[in-house]
Amino acid sequence: MTDLSLYRNIGIFAHVDAGKTTTTERILKLTGKIHKIGEVHDGAATTDFMEQEQERGITIQSAATTCEWNGHRLNIIDTPGHVDFTIEVYRSLKVLDGGIGVFCGSGGVEPQSETNWRYANESEVARIIYINKLDRLGADFFRVVKQVEDVLGANPLVMTVPIGREDDFVGVVDLLTRKAWVWDDSGDPLKYEIKDIPEDMVDLVEEWREKMVETALEQDDEAMEKYLDGEEPDIDTLKKCIRKGTIALDFFPTYCGSSFKNKGVQLILDAVVDYLPNPTEVKPQPEVDLEGNETGKFAIVDPDRPLRALAFKIMDDRFGALTFIRIYSGRMEKGMTVLNSSTGKTERIGRLVEMHADSREELDSAQAGDIVAVIGMKNVQTGHTLCDPKDPAILEPMVFPDPVISIAVAPKDKASAEKLGIAIGKMIQEDPSFRVETDEDSGETILKGMGELHLDIKIDILKRTHGIEVDVGKPQVAYRETITKRIEDSYTHKKQSGGSGQYAKIDYILEPAEPGTGFEFESTVTGGNVPREYWPAVEKGFESSMEKGVLAGYPCLDVKVTLFDGAFHAVDSSAIAFEIAAKAAYRQSIPKAGPQLLEPIMKVDVYTPEDNVGDVIGDLNRRRGMIKAQEPGVTGVRVKADVPLSEMFGYIGDLRTMTSGRGQFSMEFSHYAPCPKNVADEVIKEAQERNKNS
Repeated sequence: MTDLSLYRNIGIFAHVDAGKTTTTERILKLTGKIHKIGEVHDGAATTDFMEQEQERGITIQSAATTCEWNGHRLNIIDTPGHVDFTIEVYRSLKVLDGGIGVFCGSGGVEPQSETNWRYANESEVARIIYINKLDRLGADFFRVVKQVEDVLGANPLVMTVPIGREDDFVGVVDLLTRKAWVWDDSGDPLKYEIKDIPEDMVDLVEEWREKMVETALEQDDEAMEKYLDGEEPDIDTLKKCIRKGTIALDFFPTYCGSSFKNKGVQLILDAVVDYLPNPTEVKPQPEVDLEGNETGKFAIVDPDRPLRALAFKIMDDRFGALTFIRIYSGRMEKGMTVLNSSTGKTERIGRLVEMHADSREELDSAQAGDIVAVIGMKNVQTGHTLCDPKDPAILEPMVFPDPVISIAVAPKDKASAEKLGIAIGKMIQEDPSFRVETDEDSGETILKGMGELHLDIKIDILKRTHGIEVDVGKPQVAYRETITKRIEDSYTHKKQSGGSGQYAKIDYILEPAEPGTGFEFESTVTGGNVPREYWPAVEKGFESSMEKGVLAGYPCLDVKVTLFDGAFHAVDSSAIAFEIAAKAAYRQSIPKAGPQLLEPIMKVDVYTPEDNVGDVIGDLNRRRGMIKAQEPGVTGVRVKADVPLSEMFGYIGDLRTMTSGRGQFSMEFSHYAPCPKNVADEVIKEAQERNKNS
């Protein structure tokens, strides 16, 4: 029986290039898990084990690993920073109890850090902040602390201050103990001395320590009173208060260092153990019924309760499918049968393993609080709940955004065609934000994803991992259609052909609904002119028709249908007759209701050096962008804009040209908005061409 108070399930998340993976490598070295440190920029980091990650120097999949520090077991997940893979961050945060938010000492709070921070807030994950890369040109610890307050609206509790800056950065002062940790130049994380504070820093340290003590003691009225009476609190009291406030998300202990130079990482590991919650200290996961409504029960972290576990990631490797699982309550043993309450089918637990990036250790059993992987599960997908067959329950599932960009792919030869289906099946299981469909008219396979890089990497995986050569079409935008006018109309469906016929008459109103509502249906029929049992058939007829708009065949959004009258025949009416009537009514009325094409608008966040701001804004305007804000920073300017997705293809290349390679940007889906007439005409013309050719 392991002691759950010694467990920490944590994730490391941040913007691209803030140093998450490098920090993970240092943690593994310090905890004795690896003996040689691999570098991201050499493509040798332990947790970046996909070829695509090693080449591009970015993390794509969240990797899981386990290590020990001061007698505590740390389950660590290193997550990607790139916006196209935020889904990986989101689902990792869902199963973690605590996190380390890494920020770059010179870049500060960057666009992607905001998205990840927002996800962490939604998931109510306690965090510590680590400001990394303080050895870099332009690094400024206190500026980044200020940005965390202003941009993220968070409350950083400064726990260490840096000694020296940029090239002169040698170590940190621990405010709690008033001691300086100074590393030598050998780059060995274990070669450091603990000394007195440098004389020129005493005032600064006392100023920040006072702030830290006052904020921490707000958690304990009695200690605060003693402090106001002049009694200095001891370190244990301070630690207890900091732990309490961190778990309550009142503040975030903030540390500094340079992972690449191996300075400051030990203090972060100590903070993980001292301040981040163990599995029993976080809010238990709510259980829901089959419709997704909360039942009022919770999966309480306790090995003796019925099994509750969430599959949060599926990965395919040379040993077969690996399903990563967070166990919330109960035990899981090799050979036992569990129920997948999301599908209603049972699964047998074949092999249980503990992961260390891409190597593994076999286990016989695991229990509440553990993050483990199971090999060879058949029908489990991300977000499914595994539970005790005698006591079924569903944990709150994950919600994934819809893809905004698609490309058509076609296999180059017959051998590839056969392999393509299997490979894509595996990739869909691994990544819920990646979708695939077949275009019925042209027979093409359409891949849909969250951005250009996302799909680019999927094509790369098809080629390299699965050995399939494909021809790739140009990216397509996921347009939508809607209506702009309210229209009252009537339709009668009559068919007589030997035996019983078909009869249904409906009177209805079509009108634009609130943006974002999708499809709404209401029946106000009174007096039984359309019997109640036929209402669902009318709704179904309209709803299924919404999948294809009348302008260019894109799905129709934000339409409200009200059935207010009609007629039926005692013998000839049936649900099918009313469904057919609704489908025909849709085709008859939508063209009269002012149909309109909608395009996806992206929230774009561009970071540019000051000299290029004019060019960047001019270029965004040319792309039909609406500039929302400009925020000057120390090293450049952030420009925020809403831009149609169709204008953003290939943007990264243009941005690099304009800014001599120094610009960065991120974008995420914001909303749908009406297309200007000239763009709409072009899209409709293309759709007609496609239909003609097929």
